[in-house]
Amino acid sequence: MLALAAFPKDAPIKVLDVGGGNGIVTETVLELFPNARVTLQDYSAAMLDRARERFASYSEQVSYALSDLFDPAWAASAGGPFDLVVSSIALHNLAEMTAITAAYREIYGLLGTGGIFLNCDHFRNIGGVELHLETLKSVGFAKAECPSDENPAITAAYT
Repeated sequence: MLALAAFPKDAPIKVLDVGGGNGIVTETVLELFPNARVTLQDYSAAMLDRARERFASYSEQVSYALSDLFDPAWAASAGGPFDLVVSSIALHNLAEMTAITAAYREIYGLLGTGGIFLNCDHFRNIGGVELHLETLKSVGFAKAECPSDENPAITAAYT
């Protein structure tokens, strides 16, 4: 998924990991972009505590946002703007397109000009990839694509 993040490897990008749990994707972001600053968002305090332990040596680069994607104010806790927003096997847990659309809208609002949203998820479980691509465009993304139609699949959306 992160191969689609078209930033120089040494760029000091700001990244949001939505539903990041204990930080598996955040870890990969930091490996690929060592100057990145990452905000790891999750609704589980226990998962964020594990992430804090995992990233103790990255205290300058990793911050945490405890919030629930069902709460319309979740995005405010994340900060922003971000250059890159990532999510992996998380948003399908919202279980319905109304809630997922609201999350996509907030993610779009958190991205700066030239921002990218990369999402790996089970799109077939909720409407299919095409519905998600159309929804991403409807909330404001200039371009949305899916490099493969596997389940889970990856979508990339650009501001």
